[in-house]
Amino acid sequence: MKKIFVQLLIAIIGANYCLAQEECTPLISFGTALDAKSQIEAARKNALSIVDPQVRYWRAKGDQHRNYFFKEANENMPYRLYVPQNWDGKSDLPLVMFLHGGWNDENSYVDANDRQLIKLAEKYGYLLVSPLGCHAAYGNNLLLPAVFGETEESSKIIAAGRNKMYSKEEQILSEKDIINVLELILAEYPIDKKNMFLTGHSMGAGGTWYLGAKYSNYWKGLAPMSGPFVLEHGYPWDSISNIPVFISEGSKSASKSSRLIYKYMSEKNYEVEYMEVNKGHGEMIPVVLPHVFLFMERVRNETK
Repeated sequence: MKKIFVQLLIAIIGANYCLAQEECTPLISFGTALDAKSQIEAARKNALSIVDPQVRYWRAKGDQHRNYFFKEANENMPYRLYVPQNWDGKSDLPLVMFLHGGWNDENSYVDANDRQLIKLAEKYGYLLVSPLGCHAAYGNNLLLPAVFGETEESSKIIAAGRNKMYSKEEQILSEKDIINVLELILAEYPIDKKNMFLTGHSMGAGGTWYLGAKYSNYWKGLAPMSGPFVLEHGYPWDSISNIPVFISEGSKSASKSSRLIYKYMSEKNYEVEYMEVNKGHGEMIPVVLPHVFLFMERVRNETK
């Protein structure tokens, strides 16, 4: 127990020190050691080597199944892309990235519920991108029962430096895949970089908490759905202090931990909203998704 306490203390001190450095990646005790700045630079360089204005699908509209060769994983990595049909081909597009839950892939949520995500993206004019995440959890090592408020379970994961499902190497590749895909989109399409949003469900919500803070300069707003995979300590809360957050949960799921996050953030005056619906973990998705897009629209309109 003493060893775990020391490791937690080091993580907390390290996070606070890092936040004082402009060029430093915020340290997240339950994530990878990947440096955010270096990864962004590498992903941009990779994107510029891949994108080609001469290909037939350059800046294409509609529903697209894309892939790119991920050299470090030695495989073609798929991602799903939807560009509104009513886009004029020139105007900057707001972007929403959706991170899927565990035991799913880049297509699962996009095709679910009569392609609800696509319909909402078309309705509100968002470019929607859903990456695979290279078969792991986007770099966030927390998993049930290690959720907000469960310090003992979380401490075990932090002490081990990984969870029981994915290796450190798999998590690094997963995190890299997300940033690679995002930079591929930014290199091809004219994106409104002041209006980029990150959301996801379950494991994808954990990815939203993790990547939302570690790569906070990308995001206008965060919307984690039924995935309270974040901790009070060892997390750079200051990194998201100016980013609106919309937390949603099903009352038949892990609602206690999600309520605790909302309470914690509210008491510290973060810009946070909370929605709980009388549904289970998966059943909540079609109910909550329209409200996620309404949240994004509110945030966009506040700064127009």
